[in-house]
Amino acid sequence: MKLERFEGVWTAIVTPFTRKGEIDFEGLEKNVQFQIANGANLVPTGTTGESPTLDWREHDRVISRVVKLAKGKSFVIAGTGSNSTREALRGTKHAVEVGAEGALLVDCYYNGPSSLELRTQYYEVIAKAFRKTFIVPYIIPGRTGTKLEVEDLAILHRRFKNVRSVKEATGDLDRMAKTRELCGEDFDILSGDDDKTFEMMTRSDIRASGVVSVMSNIVPGPIGEMVKAILKGDMERANGLKEILDPLFKVVTVNTVESYDGFEVPTKFRNPLSIKTMMKGLGLPAGPCRPPLGKMTPKGIEVVRNALKAVYERDREVFRPLQDFYKVNIEERLTNDKYWK
Repeated sequence: MKLERFEGVWTAIVTPFTRKGEIDFEGLEKNVQFQIANGANLVPTGTTGESPTLDWREHDRVISRVVKLAKGKSFVIAGTGSNSTREALRGTKHAVEVGAEGALLVDCYYNGPSSLELRTQYYEVIAKAFRKTFIVPYIIPGRTGTKLEVEDLAILHRRFKNVRSVKEATGDLDRMAKTRELCGEDFDILSGDDDKTFEMMTRSDIRASGVVSVMSNIVPGPIGEMVKAILKGDMERANGLKEILDPLFKVVTVNTVESYDGFEVPTKFRNPLSIKTMMKGLGLPAGPCRPPLGKMTPKGIEVVRNALKAVYERDREVFRPLQDFYKVNIEERLTNDKYWK
């Protein structure tokens, strides 16, 4: 297998944990096998995989396990970014050695380098060190507090053949159009937000080629079908699938207002809390998030459970692959309160 274009669905794999907070490798393997069986490519140790709370030894073990299972079946872009270039080099070296096709490098969070510094002191250093490995910048200023500008991304693409795609999670569609204009047709734009994928792929001035998806942890096949339909120009099929899946795309992040000690407190439950709550409720390996991420409140759980119910009511077949693979009864899981406490 050779990776020709960055297109289709790339699942941002969750890292399942045991109740004690250790990595559930058996659960991870089962989830990866489900993804491969349903045609998804894989992105381990990203935001959804709780990379900020994995130490580098755990990073290595997760990536090794995923690459081994995917070999010859699916492609792997391993999350190896850091706010330290030295650490990112070390993590990317391991991922390359075990056989990952690419490295997903998030902009350097917290220490907040300029776009110039991101390009020259981070992306260029790693792209130069691993010229045979695809380097995928991951732009998500809402998490990092900084961002690689489009002009610097275009310079990287011009100078390094292995920088030929980006994971775009800025939510800025005009920026994405500028990326297409400056980086050209031989550059692939991947959506980093499930709810933006359809528009990014169908806008003529963006023409994204796929998504690094959170919700494909539970419905990789249907999301993959939607993406393929758009790429083929079958908009009737694409629109139909978007309509069915839309409730899921809207709950990657969940906002509620919670009452504590007489205060009304806005509460934002961020990825991967929603997807892990859904997976656990449906009977898939997920486990808890690692602190400081905690548990969803009853209000939050109700939001994600209702989203699942809405999709199930629109088309029960969407969850058929999950039900068959994990041997769970989806209807019982959605209707029985005991699974959502």
